[in-house]
Amino acid sequence: MKRILAAAAACLCLQFHVSSAQAGTVLANIDLRSQTMTVSEDGVLKYRWKVSTARRGYRTPTGSYTAKWLSRDHRSKKYDNAPMPYAVFFDGGYAVHGTYELRHLGRPASHGCVRLEPRNAATFFSMASEAGLRNTRIVISQ
Repeated sequence: MKRILAAAAACLCLQFHVSSAQAGTVLANIDLRSQTMTVSEDGVLKYRWKVSTARRGYRTPTGSYTAKWLSRDHRSKKYDNAPMPYAVFFDGGYAVHGTYELRHLGRPASHGCVRLEPRNAATFFSMASEAGLRNTRIVISQ
């Protein structure tokens, strides 16, 4: 009886370990041409949102990044204390974050960051928080 209980406990522990190791792989794909961001979790497409990326004279870096740090109520030190709610930073000062300039979503308008509607930014921020920074990828392409 002890062996059966020990085996059952080991299987149960293994299940929790495997599920936590696989928990929340988040992938954000940002397409600069279409000004859209799709978000997948564990390979399943969850969201497609309009974004604003760099306007003329600025650039949004392209490439594949791992999320570096999170800031729920960030303000830009570089651009007049501009609000950057639900910021997920991926390359130096570049982040995916919320904006209150909703009329610009769907076309280039930023200084280089990827801007989202605040509730979408909150959703992405929450997903990145739950999955962990190591498990959150941001891919930006032309």
